[in-house]
Amino acid sequence: MGSVTNPISWVVQKYGGTSVGKFPDQITDIIRDELHRSRVAVVCSARSTNVKSEGTTNQLLRAAAEAGNGNIKVCREIVQSLLTGHLKAIETYLAHSDLLPNLNAQIESVFADLIDVLTAACTLKEVSSRTLDNVIGKGEILSCHIIVALLQHRGVQAQFVDLSDVKIVDAPDVANHGFYAAHVAALKPVLAACYDRVPVVTGYFGPVPGGLLNQVGRGYTDLCAALVSISLSASELQIWKEVDGIYSADPRKVPTARLLPTITPAEAAELTFFGSEVLHPFTMEQIVSRRIPIRIKNTTKPYDSGTVILPDPLQISVNDESLKPSSLRPSLFRRRSRAVSQVGYAKRPTAVTAKHKILVINVHSNKRSFTHGYFAGIFSILDKWRMSVDLISSTETNISLAFHCQRELVRGKDEEKHIIDADLKGAVTELMELGDVNLVDEMAVVSLVGKDLKNMIGICGKMTKVFGENNINIEMIAQGASEINISCVVEERDADRAMNVLHTHLFTFFDDIQ
Repeated sequence: MGSVTNPISWVVQKYGGTSVGKFPDQITDIIRDELHRSRVAVVCSARSTNVKSEGTTNQLLRAAAEAGNGNIKVCREIVQSLLTGHLKAIETYLAHSDLLPNLNAQIESVFADLIDVLTAACTLKEVSSRTLDNVIGKGEILSCHIIVALLQHRGVQAQFVDLSDVKIVDAPDVANHGFYAAHVAALKPVLAACYDRVPVVTGYFGPVPGGLLNQVGRGYTDLCAALVSISLSASELQIWKEVDGIYSADPRKVPTARLLPTITPAEAAELTFFGSEVLHPFTMEQIVSRRIPIRIKNTTKPYDSGTVILPDPLQISVNDESLKPSSLRPSLFRRRSRAVSQVGYAKRPTAVTAKHKILVINVHSNKRSFTHGYFAGIFSILDKWRMSVDLISSTETNISLAFHCQRELVRGKDEEKHIIDADLKGAVTELMELGDVNLVDEMAVVSLVGKDLKNMIGICGKMTKVFGENNINIEMIAQGASEINISCVVEERDADRAMNVLHTHLFTFFDDIQ
């Protein structure tokens, strides 16, 4: 089976590491099926299997860390283990194929290059951000070689596309929109060179100022898929995982969670921020601005519809405000929320999610009320010590700040509890000059998310009532200005129970509001 000629449109399919590691045959079937309807471009993550911590990317990160310590023996052991695993896998996929010798040679060449990079890093006992990107990028290269060979074995004309050497963009940081535009422009000729073949693209999309892992983080393959979709003006970006789509709650913790057929980009972004693994936030920002739908599907259930993240129908794909109709430009004054009785249909929140490992810092002003510059002083201190706030709640004399602990900040129990993180210790010391400070750790943020929350009069009262009836204490509560989420900080041990009781009362058995 060859590629589609005169296609109607492009579809970009991004496959997660576990899908590549466990279901490569299903991937080739899915691609072949889609080729009957559209042209297809494929983006691959590095292989993984049952245990994410033992996946290719994590192993490569371990190897890079050992290289930084000069442990060449350990580096070689890790690389040999990965090489053996990849060769064994492709032997299973292509046992009697004429393509196997060439694929083996390609895989061995990648690992040989990897050893050279790690050896140089071991000699210097230093791993720069560029070197780290080079190391982790090998994982996506390996996956793409495997998928290309499998597609060719099935009669599909496919071409390996390595973005490791794509144009280096001179940008101060990846928050700069010029960075993305330049990458999209650099991708177009690379993809066009595939002609009628299926491009199988490495999820690692080349050098990034400051390092791809440092600037974008894990999940950069989602962003790569978004940039490829924009380059091709794709009709849809498909993210293939091992889940059926996005649920109203984590189905592993909330048995009554239901699959959401559609969701808005704003809701998806909120769920990602508050603990659900949906998509990398940079991905949403880039692709939604181009009005390209994102469909999340299950590799093992290809004929299920999954969940579609649909662009807002009122969103304009251009960034220039002057090109928008005046009726669609943001107003200085926000419209008041409509009464629920005017809406005309029953409403429920879209989803409930929880974000664990939360630390709360309470600052009580030593004056009767906040003075001019008080907040500026607090946030200057937080900025100085590189601390990012998730939630804020304030009264006339007290401000509560919730932080997500991406590393261990506090250690010990009860009276022996103490701060071990230098940044947190520095911030707390300086905050004490502004007032009394106390910390509350082992907390979690439980959030209700829904684009229509602002029209659901009484929803905040229902949420707190459910918590009260189930003996779940609220440390702090906040609602964003967008009115798309309501978040409560509760004890971490109560987080999963809080999600369940909220889902039961506000989703499963929620009385319809007319």
